[in-house]
Amino acid sequence: MDVDGTAALVTGGNRGIGEAFVRALVAAGAARVYVGTRDIANAEVLVAELGDRAVPVRLDITDAAQVAAAARRCSDVSIVVNNAGAFTGLTLLEAPDMVAAREEMETNYFGPLSMCRAFAPVLARHPQSAIVNVLSAGGLVAVPAMGGYSPSKFAARAMTTCVRAELASQGTAVSALIVGSVDTRMAADVVGWKETPANIAAHGVRAIRKGIDEVDTDLMAIEMRAHLARDPKELEAQMRRGLGRGLSTGR
Repeated sequence: MDVDGTAALVTGGNRGIGEAFVRALVAAGAARVYVGTRDIANAEVLVAELGDRAVPVRLDITDAAQVAAAARRCSDVSIVVNNAGAFTGLTLLEAPDMVAAREEMETNYFGPLSMCRAFAPVLARHPQSAIVNVLSAGGLVAVPAMGGYSPSKFAARAMTTCVRAELASQGTAVSALIVGSVDTRMAADVVGWKETPANIAAHGVRAIRKGIDEVDTDLMAIEMRAHLARDPKELEAQMRRGLGRGLSTGR
Protein backbone atom coordinates (compact mmCIF):
# COMPACT_ATOMS: atom_id res chain seq x y z
CA MET A 1 0.00 0.00 0.00
CA ASP A 2 1.00 3.62 -0.44
CA VAL A 3 2.07 5.28 2.82
CA ASP A 4 1.85 8.80 1.41
CA GLY A 5 -1.00 10.80 2.95
CA THR A 6 -1.99 8.10 5.44
CA ALA A 7 -2.59 8.26 9.17
CA ALA A 8 -0.78 5.72 11.33
CA LEU A 9 -0.51 4.74 14.98
CA VAL A 10 2.63 3.37 16.65
CA THR A 11 2.41 1.82 20.11
CA GLY A 12 5.42 2.44 22.32
CA GLY A 13 6.16 5.24 19.91
CA ASN A 14 8.16 7.43 22.26
CA ARG A 15 11.47 5.56 22.20
CA GLY A 16 13.57 2.88 20.52
CA ILE A 17 12.07 1.11 17.53
CA GLY A 18 8.74 2.85 18.04
CA GLU A 19 10.29 6.31 17.87
CA ALA A 20 12.19 5.27 14.73
CA PHE A 21 8.91 4.05 13.20
CA VAL A 22 7.27 7.43 13.81
CA ARG A 23 10.10 9.20 12.00
CA ALA A 24 10.19 6.62 9.19
CA LEU A 25 6.45 6.86 8.54
CA VAL A 26 6.58 10.66 8.43
CA ALA A 27 9.57 10.49 6.08
CA ALA A 28 7.59 8.08 3.90
CA GLY A 29 4.83 10.65 3.57
CA ALA A 30 2.36 9.83 6.34
CA ALA A 31 0.23 12.88 7.04
CA ARG A 32 -0.18 12.03 10.71
CA VAL A 33 1.37 9.54 13.09
CA TYR A 34 -0.22 8.97 16.47
CA VAL A 35 2.47 8.33 19.07
CA GLY A 36 1.10 5.80 21.53
CA THR A 37 2.72 6.26 24.92
CA ARG A 38 1.83 5.69 28.56
CA ASP A 39 2.93 9.24 29.38
CA ILE A 40 2.14 12.01 26.89
CA ALA A 41 5.17 13.99 28.06
CA ASN A 42 7.44 11.30 26.63
CA ALA A 43 6.38 12.27 23.10
CA GLU A 44 7.38 15.93 23.42
CA VAL A 45 10.66 15.43 21.56
CA LEU A 46 8.87 14.00 18.52
CA VAL A 47 6.23 16.74 18.58
CA ALA A 48 8.96 19.39 18.70
CA GLU A 49 10.73 17.72 15.79
CA LEU A 50 7.78 16.77 13.57
CA GLY A 51 5.14 19.32 14.51
CA ASP A 52 1.50 18.41 13.98
CA ARG A 53 2.45 15.29 12.04
CA ALA A 54 3.22 13.62 15.41
CA VAL A 55 0.17 13.39 17.68
CA PRO A 56 0.65 12.00 21.21
CA VAL A 57 -1.98 9.53 22.42
CA ARG A 58 -2.11 8.16 25.94
CA LEU A 59 -2.08 4.41 25.43
CA ASP A 60 -1.26 1.46 27.63
CA ILE A 61 -2.01 -1.55 25.44
CA THR A 62 -2.73 -3.71 28.50
CA ASP A 63 -5.58 -1.37 29.48
CA ALA A 64 -8.74 -2.28 27.53
CA ALA A 65 -10.36 1.09 28.18
CA GLN A 66 -7.35 2.99 26.81
CA VAL A 67 -7.20 0.75 23.72
CA ALA A 68 -10.89 1.38 23.04
CA ALA A 69 -10.44 5.12 23.56
CA ALA A 70 -7.50 5.14 21.13
CA ALA A 71 -9.58 3.38 18.48
CA ARG A 72 -12.27 6.05 18.84
CA ARG A 73 -9.82 8.93 18.75
CA CYS A 74 -7.58 7.60 15.98
CA SER A 75 -10.48 6.71 13.71
CA ASP A 76 -8.66 7.77 10.55
CA VAL A 77 -5.70 5.37 10.72
CA SER A 78 -4.95 2.86 7.99
CA ILE A 79 -1.66 1.66 9.53
CA VAL A 80 -1.17 0.23 13.03
CA VAL A 81 2.30 -0.66 14.30
CA ASN A 82 2.21 -2.86 17.40
CA ASN A 83 5.64 -2.11 18.81
CA ALA A 84 5.15 -1.79 22.59
CA GLY A 85 6.75 -4.68 24.49
CA ALA A 86 7.93 -5.86 27.87
CA PHE A 87 11.02 -7.83 28.87
CA THR A 88 11.64 -8.66 32.54
CA GLY A 89 14.78 -10.76 32.11
CA LEU A 90 13.46 -13.48 34.44
CA THR A 91 13.49 -17.20 33.66
CA LEU A 92 10.35 -19.30 34.02
CA LEU A 93 11.21 -21.47 37.03
CA GLU A 94 13.64 -19.30 38.98
CA ALA A 95 11.31 -16.29 39.04
CA PRO A 96 9.79 -15.90 42.52
CA ASP A 97 6.25 -16.08 41.13
CA MET A 98 4.24 -15.87 37.90
CA VAL A 99 3.98 -12.09 37.87
CA ALA A 100 6.75 -11.47 35.31
CA ALA A 101 5.57 -14.19 32.93
CA ARG A 102 2.02 -12.83 33.07
CA GLU A 103 3.26 -9.27 32.48
CA GLU A 104 5.20 -10.30 29.39
CA MET A 105 2.26 -12.27 28.01
CA GLU A 106 -0.14 -9.40 28.69
CA THR A 107 2.08 -6.85 26.98
CA ASN A 108 3.59 -8.91 24.17
CA TYR A 109 0.60 -11.08 23.22
CA PHE A 110 -2.71 -9.91 24.66
CA GLY A 111 -1.86 -6.23 24.15
CA PRO A 112 -1.22 -6.50 20.39
CA LEU A 113 -4.22 -8.81 20.05
CA SER A 114 -6.38 -6.22 21.80
CA MET A 115 -5.09 -3.57 19.39
CA CYS A 116 -5.85 -5.77 16.37
CA ARG A 117 -9.38 -6.40 17.60
CA ALA A 118 -10.07 -2.74 18.39
CA PHE A 119 -8.64 -1.35 15.16
CA ALA A 120 -9.88 -3.97 12.68
CA PRO A 121 -13.14 -2.03 12.06
CA VAL A 122 -11.16 1.21 11.70
CA LEU A 123 -8.81 -0.33 9.15
CA ALA A 124 -11.75 -1.83 7.25
CA ARG A 125 -12.84 1.70 6.25
CA HIS A 126 -9.87 1.93 3.88
CA PRO A 127 -9.39 0.10 0.56
CA GLN A 128 -5.90 -0.86 1.79
CA SER A 129 -4.59 -0.99 5.33
CA ALA A 130 -1.83 -2.63 7.33
CA ILE A 131 -0.86 -3.96 10.74
CA VAL A 132 2.80 -4.45 11.62
CA ASN A 133 3.62 -6.55 14.68
CA VAL A 134 7.17 -6.05 15.96
CA LEU A 135 8.23 -9.50 17.14
CA SER A 136 11.53 -11.17 17.98
CA ALA A 137 13.95 -13.89 17.00
CA GLY A 138 12.95 -15.19 20.44
CA GLY A 139 9.64 -16.02 18.76
CA LEU A 140 11.41 -18.30 16.27
CA VAL A 141 13.73 -20.04 18.73
CA ALA A 142 12.97 -20.79 22.38
CA VAL A 143 15.45 -18.83 24.51
CA PRO A 144 15.49 -20.17 28.11
CA ALA A 145 17.36 -17.09 29.36
CA MET A 146 14.34 -15.04 28.26
CA GLY A 147 11.85 -17.24 30.07
CA GLY A 148 8.59 -15.31 29.79
CA TYR A 149 9.54 -13.11 26.84
CA SER A 150 10.33 -15.86 24.34
CA PRO A 151 7.04 -17.77 24.83
CA SER A 152 5.09 -14.51 24.58
CA LYS A 153 6.69 -13.76 21.23
CA PHE A 154 5.96 -17.29 19.99
CA ALA A 155 2.32 -16.64 20.87
CA ALA A 156 2.38 -13.24 19.17
CA ARG A 157 3.81 -14.71 16.00
CA ALA A 158 1.06 -17.34 15.85
CA MET A 159 -1.51 -14.64 16.57
CA THR A 160 -0.12 -12.58 13.69
CA THR A 161 -0.68 -15.46 11.28
CA CYS A 162 -4.23 -16.01 12.53
CA VAL A 163 -5.13 -12.31 12.34
CA ARG A 164 -3.64 -12.12 8.85
CA ALA A 165 -6.07 -14.81 7.73
CA GLU A 166 -9.04 -13.17 9.44
CA LEU A 167 -8.38 -9.72 7.97
CA ALA A 168 -7.40 -10.76 4.44
CA SER A 169 -10.95 -10.32 3.13
CA GLN A 170 -11.07 -6.65 4.18
CA GLY A 171 -7.77 -5.79 2.51
CA THR A 172 -5.69 -5.45 5.67
CA ALA A 173 -2.16 -6.81 5.30
CA VAL A 174 -0.59 -8.11 8.52
CA SER A 175 3.19 -8.25 8.76
CA ALA A 176 5.55 -9.68 11.37
CA LEU A 177 8.97 -8.14 11.91
CA ILE A 178 11.43 -10.66 13.34
CA VAL A 179 13.93 -8.59 15.29
CA GLY A 180 17.21 -9.84 16.70
CA SER A 181 19.72 -7.59 18.45
CA VAL A 182 18.87 -3.88 18.29
CA ASP A 183 20.41 -0.87 19.98
CA THR A 184 17.53 -0.03 22.34
CA ARG A 185 17.08 0.35 26.09
CA MET A 186 15.44 -3.08 26.23
CA ALA A 187 18.63 -4.66 24.84
CA ALA A 188 21.05 -2.57 26.89
CA ASP A 189 22.64 -5.67 28.46
CA VAL A 190 23.09 -7.52 25.18
CA VAL A 191 26.76 -7.89 24.23
CA GLY A 192 27.96 -7.52 20.67
CA TRP A 193 26.82 -5.86 17.46
CA LYS A 194 23.34 -4.34 17.41
CA GLU A 195 21.20 -3.09 14.55
CA THR A 196 19.92 0.49 14.64
CA PRO A 197 16.22 1.13 15.34
CA ALA A 198 16.07 3.19 12.14
CA ASN A 199 16.98 0.17 10.02
CA ILE A 200 14.30 -1.93 11.72
CA ALA A 201 11.72 0.76 11.00
CA ALA A 202 12.87 0.94 7.37
CA HIS A 203 12.16 -2.79 7.02
CA GLY A 204 8.75 -2.18 8.55
CA VAL A 205 7.85 0.57 6.10
CA ARG A 206 8.97 -1.66 3.24
CA ALA A 207 6.77 -4.48 4.56
CA ILE A 208 3.81 -2.09 4.59
CA ARG A 209 4.47 -0.91 1.06
CA LYS A 210 5.02 -4.39 -0.35
CA GLY A 211 2.53 -6.33 1.80
CA ILE A 212 5.24 -8.68 3.06
CA ASP A 213 4.04 -11.26 5.60
CA GLU A 214 7.24 -11.72 7.61
CA VAL A 215 10.65 -10.05 7.54
CA ASP A 216 13.91 -10.94 9.29
CA THR A 217 15.14 -7.43 10.00
CA ASP A 218 18.80 -7.85 10.98
CA LEU A 219 21.80 -10.18 10.90
CA MET A 220 20.97 -11.97 14.16
CA ALA A 221 17.40 -12.74 13.06
CA ILE A 222 18.63 -14.04 9.70
CA GLU A 223 21.30 -16.21 11.32
CA MET A 224 18.89 -17.59 13.92
CA ARG A 225 16.43 -18.69 11.26
CA ALA A 226 19.19 -20.26 9.19
CA HIS A 227 20.62 -22.08 12.21
CA LEU A 228 17.15 -23.33 13.14
CA ALA A 229 16.68 -24.78 9.66
CA ARG A 230 20.18 -26.28 9.56
CA ASP A 231 20.51 -27.85 13.02
CA PRO A 232 17.62 -27.21 15.46
CA LYS A 233 18.98 -29.46 18.23
CA GLU A 234 22.40 -27.83 18.22
CA LEU A 235 20.70 -24.43 18.35
CA GLU A 236 18.60 -25.60 21.29
CA ALA A 237 21.79 -26.66 23.07
CA GLN A 238 23.37 -23.29 22.31
CA MET A 239 20.38 -21.47 23.80
CA ARG A 240 20.54 -23.72 26.86
CA ARG A 241 24.19 -22.81 27.38
CA GLY A 242 23.12 -19.19 27.50
CA LEU A 243 21.39 -19.71 30.85
CA GLY A 244 23.26 -17.91 33.59
CA ARG A 245 25.52 -15.88 31.32
CA GLY A 246 23.18 -13.27 29.97
CA LEU A 247 22.61 -14.59 26.44
CA SER A 248 19.80 -12.49 25.08
CA THR A 249 18.04 -12.25 21.77
CA GLY A 250 15.34 -9.64 21.38
CA ARG A 251 14.30 -6.08 20.90
